Amino acid sequence: MRLSKPISSALLVVLWGASAACSGSPETVADAPGPAALATVAPGANVAFHVPDASTIPEGPLGDAVRRGEQLALHTRELLPENVGNGLRCASCHLQAGKVAGAGPWIGLAGVFPEFRSRSARINTLEMRVNDCFERSMNGRPLDPTSEDMAALLAYIGWLSRDVPIGHDVEGRGFRRIASPPAPDRERGRALYANKCAVCHGANGEGKNGDDGSYQFPALWGERSFNIGAGMARLDTAAAYARWNMPLGQGGTLSDQEAYDVAAFFTQEPRPDFARKSEDWPSGGRPRDARY
Repeated sequence: MRLSKPISSALLVVLWGASAACSGSPETVADAPGPAALATVAPGANVAFHVPDASTIPEGPLGDAVRRGEQLALHTRELLPENVGNGLRCASCHLQAGKVAGAGPWIGLAGVFPEFRSRSARINTLEMRVNDCFERSMNGRPLDPTSEDMAALLAYIGWLSRDVPIGHDVEGRGFRRIASPPAPDRERGRALYANKCAVCHGANGEGKNGDDGSYQFPALWGERSFNIGAGMARLDTAAAYARWNMPLGQGGTLSDQEAYDVAAFFTQEPRPDFARKSEDWPSGGRPRDARY
């Protein structure tokens, strides 16, 4: 399924409607996103968070690509070793392969890209956003935007987005921000990390490997972690993620203060540089919590 040019992310949602109408799967025309779905959502309104049932994945090449895309999200380093420069996977941050609200879910993304991003001061396609993660969070190399692997990731995101009208966000997109950020204390964060985080992420932030050598729990600093250009290297982003998603299985148990304290600790620990950092925010607007 090699493509001659990148898939339009918005077109993916339309393609899912066509796939639903034409395939022999349990989907029907009424189930497919389209004008009827658009009419039920007020302009500017967010759409309720909903993970499609696996039974809606169609048969044939498109379904194969969706399933491949999910496996790439879950086993990124193992399946794409030439593109991943550390031990991380997409699902290290986008929990359950993008299916968890408030943990960078991929649901609805196909219908909101292309979008303007101040970091690059340009319109970004979904392919560009995916490759941002490969270069920054996974400290690796971008995928060929016309490759089968990129097509598989976009097909998977398209399937996750099949019930979201184009141009609408879902509730729980991105990370749930802390409304009134407290002043962080790194030393309190160091103690909190030792008490609540080190059991999974290692005493020195090195992460923990599974039996096959891949990460069971990701590194939070050091050479095998995300670089300083990653979103998770920023204090506000890391605090928001920790507040609502960590410790794993106990999301929401940290206070705002604890989340900022622990984020202030681990985001300032040593990690890889990002070679193209000087290109970021060329038109200004650098966030207060950026590492550079």
